[in-house]
Amino acid sequence: MYEISDKVSKHTNVFDVLKERGFIQQSTHEDEIRELLEKEKITFYIGFDPTADSLHVGHFMQIIIMMYMQKYGHKPIVLIGGGTGMIGDPSGRTDMRKFMNKETVVENCKKFQETFSRFINFNDRKAITENNANWLLDLNYIQFIRDIGKHFSVNRMLTAECFKQRLEAGLSFLEFNYMLMQAYDFLKLYRSYNCKMQFGGDDQWSNILAGVDLVRREEQAQVYGMTFTLLTTSEGKKMGKTQKGALWLDENKTSPYEFYQYWRNIEDADVRTCLSMLTFLPMEEVERLSSLKDAEINLAKEILAFEVTKLVHGEEEATKAQEAARALFSGEGSMEDVPKTQLPVDKFEGEGMGVVTLLALVKLVPSKSEGFRTIEQGGLSIDGEKVTDTRLMIKKDQFTDGKLLLKKGKKTFHMIEII
Repeated sequence: MYEISDKVSKHTNVFDVLKERGFIQQSTHEDEIRELLEKEKITFYIGFDPTADSLHVGHFMQIIIMMYMQKYGHKPIVLIGGGTGMIGDPSGRTDMRKFMNKETVVENCKKFQETFSRFINFNDRKAITENNANWLLDLNYIQFIRDIGKHFSVNRMLTAECFKQRLEAGLSFLEFNYMLMQAYDFLKLYRSYNCKMQFGGDDQWSNILAGVDLVRREEQAQVYGMTFTLLTTSEGKKMGKTQKGALWLDENKTSPYEFYQYWRNIEDADVRTCLSMLTFLPMEEVERLSSLKDAEINLAKEILAFEVTKLVHGEEEATKAQEAARALFSGEGSMEDVPKTQLPVDKFEGEGMGVVTLLALVKLVPSKSEGFRTIEQGGLSIDGEKVTDTRLMIKKDQFTDGKLLLKKGKKTFHMIEII
């Protein structure tokens, strides 16, 4: 498990650390929260709905926040949404999520737990894992509506950003219940663990406010909420989206090399944000690296890519990814860890395989039409030679020592090996 160095920050209050590194977006009572985190070691929670079988880089930022909080003596509750995940959060959505069956949700929850244990220290109850399926799945609906629903104004709910943007497209009553359930989570965790704070992405603000209000009404207690900046590029686009989809923390869904390359290739303007939020480098070093100009900024990107990959996949995999990248871009290092696909030699015998078919097969392009476009625009080379013919057939005798290196654009490589 990763240990945060004592050199990360000069601050003694985790609130100041989170503020300095640019995490905090909104909070219910900023001055009170800062004082609370200074004087008390609190229990707090962050919820994660198991909508996929792996966490992605957006979740990773919230894991880092939990790591900071734990470093400063506060206790995380990792709330896995085995109950809320059966419905789906409308926040940030333009359509309703696809339903998952119970078995899929349970399996996804297990995989989430395995990932969290790599970053959070659960020994001696220093952190807690809960699953809201434990109290949501067996709720008596009439009793829930009587006890909890009475505190919610429909008029006020409809002004919430998470609902407003869905009203025109259509918002199901099923999703409308989500806010009540997330608020109820906070109430349950307060009652069971004296949990005093909920954290979440900025798209969770309305749901967090609902939880704070419910605890006040039911328990006459003051609890707090804070949201964090969503990880976006300097142009405001959500970060962590690749050609293949999300940037996953599971190496079987996004390889360590692909993960490394994503951060190595970010825009210059995004270097400071990523170094600050996704690494544990001291802020003095973050400022120094992000102030580099022109070609020198590539050093900062390389350090960023290595540090984030080391955190997620370990130092050995980060080193392999770095060596593979250097081998491709500067002729140094090892080619062993370049993404590769092994294919039967008979696919390249006779007439061989069409180059566009090959691109689609190894997922260098999302579709054959995109493959045609890539070649027509001069964006593909094979073993250093630009491909100009979209009807090119790839045959066995074109492989050198059974290998063929595809390069799409300036930065995407893929090795084909015949077996």
